[in-house]
Amino acid sequence: MNPMSVCSSSSSSSGSWSSTKAWIVHGIVAGVAIAVAIGARVYLGPPKKFRSRVVGIIPARFASSRFQGKPLVKILGKPMIQRTWERAKLATTLDHVVIATDDEKIRDCCRSFGADVIMTSESCRNGTERCSEAIQKLEKKYDIVVNIQGDEPLIEPEIIDGIVKALQEAPDAVFSTAVTSLKLEDAFDPNRVKCVVDNSGYAIYFSRGLIPFNKSGKANPQFPYMLHLGIQSYDTRFLKIYPQLEPTPLQLEEDLEQLKVLENGYKMKVIKVDHEAHGVDTPEDVEKIESLMHERNLS
Repeated sequence: MNPMSVCSSSSSSSGSWSSTKAWIVHGIVAGVAIAVAIGARVYLGPPKKFRSRVVGIIPARFASSRFQGKPLVKILGKPMIQRTWERAKLATTLDHVVIATDDEKIRDCCRSFGADVIMTSESCRNGTERCSEAIQKLEKKYDIVVNIQGDEPLIEPEIIDGIVKALQEAPDAVFSTAVTSLKLEDAFDPNRVKCVVDNSGYAIYFSRGLIPFNKSGKANPQFPYMLHLGIQSYDTRFLKIYPQLEPTPLQLEEDLEQLKVLENGYKMKVIKVDHEAHGVDTPEDVEKIESLMHERNLS
């Protein structure tokens, strides 16, 4: 027998077997991929918008250390909580808006102008915990909860819509919020919370102090410092576990609830908006708001 013919035959046989094995492997991989795809479709059901059901909750408490009874203070004749509620109702992404409170006076006031009210316990330590309790008392199920600060009577509906869409488009985040440009005169005001973000728009840190802080010890007029706007939204599943998370050192030191989110390793999406902050933190702020409303012919 010709040795070359044996070699040739063996080589041919080997090549054929390799080819066969390749087809078998490809077939298995393809089969697994199809099975996974079918299984995923069965599990997930028909395609739907991510985190599509959204509720806005306005937490309100009477016993504020800086401004007791703040939600009921009149701003050009209307309770501040009513003005916030009316603005929130204009947001197109919200399916429902409710007010969460532990105070009967606030409850009665809100029901008088047509708002839905959820009574929550006095033990809630902050607005996020009050939202967490309220969402569990609602009959309908929601994917996103927007925490709308009751002391922002001029909140823009577009900002509410913006943070909702940001959370819908960031599946790796459980929280979203908004910032705007910080005025230089507010640089060292501890009531004006500052924020820094990474290059992808996720929060790095929040502080009552000026951040970043340079070695000169002065605010840099050329640096784009960012002011945190109190409004924020959460994935509902995360919001339910938030109260179970122990208070964290940075959260306690700064007295900022969003730091507990970051310290526990969760991601927070931040959007920047063009908005002049008009929060009411002290009785003196009421006059400022009313003057601004007169300037803008707002009633």
